[in-house]
Amino acid sequence: MSYFIIIRGPLGVGKSTIAKKLAKILHAEYVSIDTVLEKYGLDKVKIEKWIPAKNFIKATEIILPEIKEKLSHGKILILEANFYHKKQIEHLVQNLSFPRYAFTLKAPLEVCIRRDSKRKKTLGKEATEAVYKLVSCFDYGTIIDTNKKTIDKIVKEIISYIDLS
Repeated sequence: MSYFIIIRGPLGVGKSTIAKKLAKILHAEYVSIDTVLEKYGLDKVKIEKWIPAKNFIKATEIILPEIKEKLSHGKILILEANFYHKKQIEHLVQNLSFPRYAFTLKAPLEVCIRRDSKRKKTLGKEATEAVYKLVSCFDYGTIIDTNKKTIDKIVKEIISYIDLS
C-alpha cells in the first residue's frame, strides 16, 4: 500500500536523520524539500526574513508529478522539511489523494540551537530561532517530542502510528 509521511519541525530537531532512518526501515523514498528549494534557487530571499510560502509551494509543484507517479506505483514516500507554512502542507495534501501520516517533531529551542551548532553546515542561532518560532505557530499531525530520546526510540514511536498492514 502506498502512502506518504510528512516529517516537520524546526532546525536541529532531527528531521533529516529520523526521516532517513524511517525511510530505510519502511523501504521508502526520502524526499528533502530543502534540497528542492536549494536546487531551484527557491531558498534565496531578498526582502523577506524567511522563505515565503509561495517558494515552498513552487518547490512542491516541481516535485508533485514525480511524487504522484511513485505513489501510484505503490511506493512509500517520506517528505521532510520545516513545513513552517500551513499553506504548503495544505497544498501538498490537496494535490495528493493518497493516505498520509504527518508528524511534528519537537524539542526545546536550546536543544535545536545546540544540535545545529554541531552540524558541518550550521545555519546559526538566529536562523534556528526564527525557524523555531515559525514552526511553533501551529501543530500538524502527531506531535513527537524528540528531547532526550534516541533516534531509534523516535523512529519506533513514529512507526507505532503507521498502519503497516
